[in-house]
Amino acid sequence: MKPNRQENEPRNIRVLVNPKSGLGTSFDSFWGLIEKSFGPQGADLTYQFSHDVVDGCRKAERAVRDGVDAILVAGGDGMVNSIGGVLVGTPVALGVIPTGSGNGFARHFGIPLDVAGAAQALARAQRKTIDVGTANGRPFFVTCSLAWDAAIARGFEAFPFRGIAPYVFAAAAELITYENQPIHASLDGGPVQIFSNPILFTVANLTQYGGGAQIAPKARPDDGLMELVVALRPDLPLLLINIARLFNGTLDQLPQVATRRFRTLDLHRHKATPIQLDGELVDAGRDVEIRLLPKALAVLAPEKAK
Repeated sequence: MKPNRQENEPRNIRVLVNPKSGLGTSFDSFWGLIEKSFGPQGADLTYQFSHDVVDGCRKAERAVRDGVDAILVAGGDGMVNSIGGVLVGTPVALGVIPTGSGNGFARHFGIPLDVAGAAQALARAQRKTIDVGTANGRPFFVTCSLAWDAAIARGFEAFPFRGIAPYVFAAAAELITYENQPIHASLDGGPVQIFSNPILFTVANLTQYGGGAQIAPKARPDDGLMELVVALRPDLPLLLINIARLFNGTLDQLPQVATRRFRTLDLHRHKATPIQLDGELVDAGRDVEIRLLPKALAVLAPEKAK
C-alpha cells in the first residue's frame, strides 16, 4: 500500500473527464482552471478522457496501480458512481467536479457547481472517509430507490433543467405506467415488515436525489448508518401538494413519510424491476440485499461539508 504523503508534499492527481458532460467551458479552459487551483500547491496533474463506463473504470484501476493520491472526476453522479466504485477500499481519494444534471454527490458536500469554484474548493478540501452502500454487491454513494421513486429518476434526468417543475412533470409521467407491488423488508436482521403499496422507497447514504431534491435531509455520510425513507400510495396526493418540502429539506417532517436508520436491509419483491442507484437505473432481481460498508471511500470534501 502506498504510504501516506505529508501535507506539504506535492500530490499526484489524475483527472478523468467525461467528454460528453456539460463542462460549461472549452477543454483548454477546463485544464487551465484545474492547473490554476492545484498547480500552486505543487500537485502533479495528469489528464485522461473517460469515453464510457468500461473505459473509465479501466483507467481508474490503472491510476490506483500507479499510486495516485486522488482522482478528480469531471462528470455526473453516474460517472462518480462507476469511478468511485473502483476506489472503494483503496487509499485513493475521490474528488468531484460536477458537470452532470443532478449532481447529488456534489450538492451534499457543498461542492460548487461551476468548474472554477469546484476546482478551488477541492484544492483546499479536507480528505475524509465516508460510508458506502451496496445493493446486491454494487456500490452506491448517494441513494438507492426501489419503487415509483426509482422510475422518476428516468424521467427527471431527461429534463434539461432542474427544480420543482421538472420533478413534478417527471413524477406525473412515470405514475401513469407505474405498477405498485408489496415490498417485504427486514432491517438489521429484525422481523419482516410488509409495505403493501409503497410509492416511495429510498435508501439514502447522502441527503440528495440530485437537482436540489433532499430525500433524507438528516443523512450523514460517516455515521455508520443509512436511512430508509418510505411513503405509501394512498398518501401520494398529499405528497405532491407538499412537493416543495423535497427541495427545502423538510420532507421528513410530514407524518406520512416514515424514516428508519439501519445497517443492513433485506428486501423481497414479487416481481423483479429495475432499481435506481445514484441516478442510474440498473436491473435487479426480486431479492435485494443492501449493506453498509463503513468509511470505505476516501473523498475530498470542502471544509464546510456535512
